Amino acid sequence: MTSCSRKKNSFINRNFHAVTAEYNALFNGYEALKQGQNSLNEGYKDNYWDILPVERMQVSDEIVLPGQSKNESFTKAEEKAVKAIQKHGMNIQGKEYNPQIDEAYLLLGEARYFDQRFVPALEAFNYILYKYPASDKINTAKVWREKTNMRLDNDELAIKNLKRLIEQEELEGQELADATSILAQAYINTKALDSALTQIKIAAKATKNNDEKGRFGFIKGQLYNVLTFKDSANIAFDEVIDLNRKIPRRYLMAAQIEKAKNFDYDKGDKIAFLKHLTKLEKNRENRPYLDKIYHQIGEFHLTNKSDSLAVVYYNKSLREKSTDKILTAKNYETLGDFYFDRNNYKVAGAYFDSTMTSMVENSKPYRTIKRKRENLDDVIYYEGLAEVNDSILKLVNMSDADRVTFFTDYTNQLKLEAEKEKERLEVEARKKGLATTNLPTNNVTKPRGGLPGVGSNFYFYNPSTVAYGKNEFTRIWGDRKNQDDWRWSSASGSAIGNQSNPDIAAVLEQDQEFLDPQYYIAQIPTAQKELDSIKKERNYAYYQLGLIYKEKFKEYNLSKSKFLNLLASNPEQKLILPSKYNLYKIYEILGQNDEAQITKTDIIANYASSRYAEILKNPELAATRDESSPESLYETTYKLLEKQEYAQVIEKSNKYIKFFDGEPIVAKFALLKATANGRLNGYQAYIDGLNDVALAFANMPEAIQAQAIVNSLKSVSDKTFKPNTESTSFKVLFQFEKNNTEAIATFKKMLDEVTPKIQYYNLSTSVDVYNPEISFVVVHGLKSVDGAKGFADILKAEDKSKIDRPYFGISSDNYQILQIHKNLNQYLENQ
Repeated sequence: MTSCSRKKNSFINRNFHAVTAEYNALFNGYEALKQGQNSLNEGYKDNYWDILPVERMQVSDEIVLPGQSKNESFTKAEEKAVKAIQKHGMNIQGKEYNPQIDEAYLLLGEARYFDQRFVPALEAFNYILYKYPASDKINTAKVWREKTNMRLDNDELAIKNLKRLIEQEELEGQELADATSILAQAYINTKALDSALTQIKIAAKATKNNDEKGRFGFIKGQLYNVLTFKDSANIAFDEVIDLNRKIPRRYLMAAQIEKAKNFDYDKGDKIAFLKHLTKLEKNRENRPYLDKIYHQIGEFHLTNKSDSLAVVYYNKSLREKSTDKILTAKNYETLGDFYFDRNNYKVAGAYFDSTMTSMVENSKPYRTIKRKRENLDDVIYYEGLAEVNDSILKLVNMSDADRVTFFTDYTNQLKLEAEKEKERLEVEARKKGLATTNLPTNNVTKPRGGLPGVGSNFYFYNPSTVAYGKNEFTRIWGDRKNQDDWRWSSASGSAIGNQSNPDIAAVLEQDQEFLDPQYYIAQIPTAQKELDSIKKERNYAYYQLGLIYKEKFKEYNLSKSKFLNLLASNPEQKLILPSKYNLYKIYEILGQNDEAQITKTDIIANYASSRYAEILKNPELAATRDESSPESLYETTYKLLEKQEYAQVIEKSNKYIKFFDGEPIVAKFALLKATANGRLNGYQAYIDGLNDVALAFANMPEAIQAQAIVNSLKSVSDKTFKPNTESTSFKVLFQFEKNNTEAIATFKKMLDEVTPKIQYYNLSTSVDVYNPEISFVVVHGLKSVDGAKGFADILKAEDKSKIDRPYFGISSDNYQILQIHKNLNQYLENQ
C-alpha cells in the first residue's frame, strides 16, 4: 500500500508509478493515438497537383463545441494522458519524480494537436519545456511546439525557433528529420522554396521511416520542379522510384507521373518513353492509378500531334471514375479545348459544362471556364438552328424518288438497330432468369396450400418466369404506372418518354409507323410561308455565326465561309450589305487583297448612299467614333429617354432599327423603343414590346434582359389602387395637355416660387409625362391625404389666386400604379 503513494519519494514508489504509467495508461493512450492517426491517413487525399504538405493532415474549418471531439480515438488518448498525470504524477514540493510524466504531457499535446485543438496543444508542449528542461523528450517537445505554431500561422516564429534548435543541439536520426521537415514546411508556407529544398533534403536523408522517405523525396522533386530545375527533379523522382516496395505505392506512382510530365519532347526518345508509359499501363499493380496513367498517355499523344489517340486516352481516364477532381477537370477541359480549337463548339460546350462540375465553385479557374462556356452559348444556339434548318431545306429540295430512297435507308437502319437491341435484351433476360433459377431452393418460399394440380410449377411461384416476365414487360412497355388504361400513350406519355433509357426496340414494336418512310416524308413542310420562315431563320443564324466567329473567336476563315454561304442563299436585303462589309474586313485581315478590292468596289457602286460606302470612301470615319456612329446615336437617343421625350425615342429607334438592320446595335434600339413605349402607353404596351425583343433577338443579351424584365413586372401587374391609409407620402397633380409646353413651364415656375413658403413641408416639383396627350405638373413631399386634397388650403392667401388650376391628391403608391397602368379615369371616378 505504501508503494501506491504519490507523495513518498522512494525507489519503490517511483518505479511503481513509472512502470504503471508507461505500460498501462500511456501504452493505451499511444495505441489510441496511433488508431486515430491511421483513420486520419485513410480519409486524407493528397493533392499531387500542388506541393505536398510534409504532414498528412487536413485541417478542417468545422467548429467543435467545448467537450466535443472530431475523433474519439484522440479523446481517448487525451484521457489516458490525463489519467497518467493525475494518478501517477509524483509532484513533491514542486519537483516531479515520475520520469514518465513528461511523456504523458507529450501524449496530451499530440492528442490535442491531431484533434485540431492547437491552442491547448501548445499549452501542453510549453508546459514540458517549462517544467521538464532536462527531459530526454525536450527536443521532441520543441519540434511539436513549432508544428503547432505553424498550424496557428506563426510560421516566422516556427522558423526562428527551429533554426535555433538545429544550431544549438546536435540532433540525429528521427529528431533531425522531424525538425528539418517541419522547418521545410514553414519555408514552403512563406514561399521560401530554395530554403525549404535544403531542409527537405536533410529530412529525407535522416529519416528511417519509409513512408516519410517516399514523401520527403517526392516533395524534394516537386520543389525542384517549381524552381525549374527539371533534371534535378527527375533525379529526385528516380530516388523515390528506386525505393520501390519500401514505400507506399502512391508515392512511387506519383513520382512516375511527375517524371513523365518532365519529359523533353524535343530531345527525348519518344518511342522509349511511350513504351515506358505502356508498361505502367499494363502493370496489374497500377490499376488504382490508371486514371493518372491514361491522362499522361493522352498528354503524350496530344503533344505528339496524335490527336485521335489523345482523345481516346483522355476518355479512358474519365471512364476510370477518378476520385481526383482536378484530374477529371483537366481531362474535360483538355477535351473541351481540343474540340474548341477544331470549331466543334457544341461538343466543346458540353465538355466545359462537365469541367465546371469537377471544380471548386467560384474559384478563379471555375470563373475562367464559366466565361469561356458562356461565350459559346450563342454559337451553339445558332449552329444548331442552322444545322436543323439546312437539313429541312435539303429534304425540301430533294425529288420524291430521292426522299423515298433517303428515308428507306434510314428506316432500314432503324430496323437493324431495333433487332440488335431486341437480341441484347433477350440475352440479358435469359441471364437474369438463369441466375434466379440457380438460387438455392431453400431460399424460395413455397405457398401454403397452393392450387390443385399446380404446386410450385405455377407461373407466379417460379422466380425464373416471374423475373423474365417483369423484364419483358419493362422492355416492351417501359415503366408504366398501375392504373386504368395503362397502355394508352395519353395515360403516361409516349413510350420514349416513359423510359429512363429509351428502348428503341420496344418503341418500334408499338409504333410501326416509325418504320414507314412515308411517315417522315409527310412531315416535310410544303407551305411557302413556312419554308420562307425556315430560310429566314437559317440566314439570320448564318449572319450571327459570321459575326461571332469574326468578333469573338477571331476564326476569320470560318466567319468568311458563313458570310459566303449566307450571300449564296438569297438572303433578305437587310443582311446583304452588312455581310459584304464584314467580308471586306475579313479579306483585309487575311491578306486577300484582290477579294477585298472587289467587295469594296461592289459596296461603293451598288450601295453608294449607305453608311458602309461612306466609311469605305473615307476610312478615317471608321477610325474615329463620330456622331453618326451607332454607339453615338444610341447614346443621344437614350438621353432623350431620360428627358421623357418618349415619342421622339420611339420615332428615332424605328429609324435606326431600319438603318442599322442586321447589326448588333439593333437589339439595343429595340429594347430602348420598348422602354419608351411602356413609359408612354403603359404596362401592356411595355410587356408586348419586351416580348417582341425576346423573340426577335433570341439568345442575345438584350433578349435575356427583356425576358428578365418581363418576369420582374409580374409583381406590379395589379391595377387595384391602395387605400390612402397604407401610404405616408402623397402628391398633388395638375393636369395639362402635353403639347402646351409654354403653359407647363410657366406654371411650374410659379409653383417653384410658392412651395418654399409652405412651412412644415419639404416640397419639390416636377413635370411628368402621362401619355401622348397628357402631362402632369407634380408637387411632391406632402405627408397626408388631407394635405394633398386640400393643397390650396395650405397656400398663403396671396398665392391662392396664382395657383387656380384644378388639381387632385394621390398617394405615391397609387401614383406609381397610375403611371404603370395609365388608368387615370378609374382613379378619378373613385375619388
